[in-house]
Amino acid sequence: MADKFLEYKGKPLVRSKDEIYYGDMSESHIIKFTILSKDENGEPNKINIQLLKSDTTLKDKDRVEKESTKSTLFEALDIGFVWLERKLSK
Repeated sequence: MADKFLEYKGKPLVRSKDEIYYGDMSESHIIKFTILSKDENGEPNKINIQLLKSDTTLKDKDRVEKESTKSTLFEALDIGFVWLERKLSK
């Protein structure tokens, strides 16, 4: 039986510790969110967002197409979802 991932807008959303991946690896790109730091309440306050090519045969640095850092998880998710939607609609 295959593992079933949590989905958002029809795409897998997977968390592994301080990394969150959004997107389908069968498509050309995915988004990676990395929680870089948290406040005293444990809430993320520095999140790195990367638009990545899904091709895992490329070196990590060659997979990154866009990158930014935001101060809230909401801002990070918002921009990441927009980047991916725009990239996949081309």
